[in-house]
Amino acid sequence: MKPLLPALLLSLTATLPLSAQAGPKAEALGICLGDSTTGKDRKDLARWIFVAMSAHPEIKPLSNVPDATRAEADEGVAQLLTALLTERCRVQAREAAQQEGSAGFVTAFQKLGELAMKELMTNPEVGAAMGGFERRIDRAKVEAALGGR
Repeated sequence: MKPLLPALLLSLTATLPLSAQAGPKAEALGICLGDSTTGKDRKDLARWIFVAMSAHPEIKPLSNVPDATRAEADEGVAQLLTALLTERCRVQAREAAQQEGSAGFVTAFQKLGELAMKELMTNPEVGAAMGGFERRIDRAKVEAALGGR
């Protein structure tokens, strides 16, 4: 199980769709992970992703994440992953690990990461913040570059 953990953690931080097709066991695990997490679980996971990303030297000045908050987020995601892998999705996790290895876990947990991000993106305040750049974009230049004019 130890070699799967780095792949698992990496996949949790990825939010872009995978280009590779998931195997059937990874697909089953991904479905179980989605069905076995609550909105709160997914928000907690997204919070952990944010906290982890805030450690990057170029992002760190934009956030002020205290060590206690980082430890709390780590503990929360550790408890969630433990419950998912040992209780809620135990059979699917075992089958994915045995038959598809770390690639299966990457695929399955990336789907959970996407769900976690969607949990945040559906908030109207987040949507407004994400759309803030639209007021500043040079529409004429973009349209000209894309062949619209």
